[in-house]
Amino acid sequence: LTERYVEECLDYMQRDRRNPFFLYLAHMYVHVPLFVPDRFLKASRNGAYGGAVACIDWAMGEIDAELKRLGLYDDTLVIFMSDNGSRARGEGGSNGDLRGLKGETWEGGQRVPCIMRWPGRIAEGKTCDGIASATDLFATLAEITGAPLPEGVELDSISLAGTILSGDPVERDTFVYYKDADLEAVRKGDWKLHFCKTSRANGVNTRVELNELYNLRLDVGESDDVYQDYPDLVKELGEFADDIRRKFGDGRLGIEGQEIRPMGEVSNPKKLTQFDAEHPYFVAYYDLADMPVMAG
Repeated sequence: LTERYVEECLDYMQRDRRNPFFLYLAHMYVHVPLFVPDRFLKASRNGAYGGAVACIDWAMGEIDAELKRLGLYDDTLVIFMSDNGSRARGEGGSNGDLRGLKGETWEGGQRVPCIMRWPGRIAEGKTCDGIASATDLFATLAEITGAPLPEGVELDSISLAGTILSGDPVERDTFVYYKDADLEAVRKGDWKLHFCKTSRANGVNTRVELNELYNLRLDVGESDDVYQDYPDLVKELGEFADDIRRKFGDGRLGIEGQEIRPMGEVSNPKKLTQFDAEHPYFVAYYDLADMPVMAG
């Protein structure tokens, strides 16, 4: 599938056009099951996970090579990022010192790397403290490309253009952590206040109530709970959480948000593939020993 993604990307980049293009590639890797092409699996020193990462590296290399061939390398902003933390269940991934896993509102499930490249345009030698979200790419790319933002609509997105291009301070200093409809934690500056956590075992969700406070600058692993030491901060973050609940609700407390917005829809989306029940689907060349088990 990764190779098919790359073929589609290169075909799109090669089309005749007058205007600049926007390409968004969302890999399936390194999601399980890891059906890794044999050449990457054999070369991996970290099992199927390492082979999947190597395959993504190859995909990025092919796109880079095409940018150079088209003479667009120096004029193209490339952003490479993940959407969540690792499952870290012995499959090869790791969240380092961060607590928690993918799907959780501890930092290990939320905090991810983001790499940007734009030769001669991105500010060099700058260090910026602050909070950035994938949500902010919307306003950022709109500002960089000169595209107008929708009027009369409150946006969650904050432009990072000034930070990327000039090293300006990041404007965002808060973050909210939802698990489904539950507001599980909020952050303001360096401080993060937890309210609850939900775990799933044997198909059953279990919610645990929490009252925990962490300073993420001093304790990124969220191991030293200082809830009892800072009552004023707990009150301040609690009031911020109440504002968020009024806007977006909190299923745990039975609060319905006043500003919940309908999701956007594309009227006639063009899918890359169509499922045909009469077509004899098969996996072409994946050799993993557990393939028959996963297929079943």
